[in-house]
Amino acid sequence: MLRIALGTDHAGFRLKEKVKAHLTASGYRVVDFGTDSDAPADYPDFIRPAAMSVARGDCDLGIIFGGSGNGEAMVANKVRGVRCAVCWNEQSARLAKEHNNANVISIGARMVREEEGMALVDAWLNAEFLSGRHLRRIEKIESELPIRGK
Repeated sequence: MLRIALGTDHAGFRLKEKVKAHLTASGYRVVDFGTDSDAPADYPDFIRPAAMSVARGDCDLGIIFGGSGNGEAMVANKVRGVRCAVCWNEQSARLAKEHNNANVISIGARMVREEEGMALVDAWLNAEFLSGRHLRRIEKIESELPIRGK
């Protein structure tokens, strides 16, 4: 059974709760790093622990939420071993897994309707990394070597 870390600030709280119920009903084990309400909260306080749990292997995957999902993705991507993609529809979520092997996705709760959020989560979970030419790029992301031209 896959373990999925969830983390959010106040803006993503309601969508996180809907996704959490959906994942649990689908048989996933959910580890909720908060927040636990829509009261104003600082997203790094919840996103970093969720991302760390994926990087350490305590959780297999992670889904993080915020208003736009951008700041949350920035925090998650600071954690070595996390490849977080901002997703806004099913295609962006599917490609995040197929091409980038994203182990965390970030969803802007103010950017997607609830149904879209659920559908993109399912698309990401059901997609598989295609490897091939994409593996070389993932290896470059994970490498500590400078990026070409820098």
